[in-house]
Amino acid sequence: MSTGSAPVTGLSAFPLTPLVDDSVDEAAFARLIGRLADARVDSITALGSTGSYAYLSADERFRVAQLAVEHARGLPVFVGIGALRTAHVLANAANAEKAGASGVLLSAMTYQPLTDNDVFELFRAVTEHSSLPVIVYDNPGTTHFAFTVDLYGRIAELPGITSIKIPGVPADPGLARARVSEIRAVLPEHVTIGVSGDAAAANGLIAGCDAWYSVLGGTLPQPALDLTRAALAGRDAAATAESDRLSPLWELYTDFGGSIRVIAAIAEHLGLVSEGSLPLPIQGLDQSQRARVQRVCADLHFRA
Repeated sequence: MSTGSAPVTGLSAFPLTPLVDDSVDEAAFARLIGRLADARVDSITALGSTGSYAYLSADERFRVAQLAVEHARGLPVFVGIGALRTAHVLANAANAEKAGASGVLLSAMTYQPLTDNDVFELFRAVTEHSSLPVIVYDNPGTTHFAFTVDLYGRIAELPGITSIKIPGVPADPGLARARVSEIRAVLPEHVTIGVSGDAAAANGLIAGCDAWYSVLGGTLPQPALDLTRAALAGRDAAATAESDRLSPLWELYTDFGGSIRVIAAIAEHLGLVSEGSLPLPIQGLDQSQRARVQRVCADLHFRA
């Protein structure tokens, strides 16, 4: 049975798991984790969707978890354990625990469509078999399963559930507050809410989310920290201004089919990882798209 832990709050940075020659680039990954440790993000989430967990073998995932904990210099490390079969999820959870993770991030991966009861039983199995706190990972864009508010509430009552990672909130501030309040109403007090979808981070934090599960923060932690710190300190205008400043990056995410290709292109451009860092068959951006990414990096003064 999962045990309690400190609540998940602030900036949780989601690093890439870079590949080279179709193998995990351990040295580059360790450097990415070291950058996050230097920046003192609030936590690191390895093997999220940005970390390409679904493309890696169990052994590769175990090694990535070990490296993340080794190079995090004491920061909490959460490890993604999602897989299609419950037995594989439980094996990943056991490996995360062996690696010294502070918690696990669990998605509802699908091939056959899943019911709410299927997903509830998956989370129940993990909380019964693992001693690690569990973050609920709602990412319908990649898993093709969307949680209902009622399902959030059912799962959150399980022992060991520590946070719900929700998709982006509405852009309208009033609607964003209403959405966060609706979710908050079904959760126990100890379960935090973390917004994802980088463009929605400021709105989500201002609306009452406790954490930002951040793609940007995994490669460029400082602007993500600036936005997070402002929002959580009640400096709403500063958080909104920082999000507005980053809007050319959010536009790239929209125009190029999501964040992973864009953030990989940025990491490659800045020399943080080798070119071709994404797992095949994902091809990454073409040259004209990369040129646009590079212009945005220059305009926003992104540096390694």
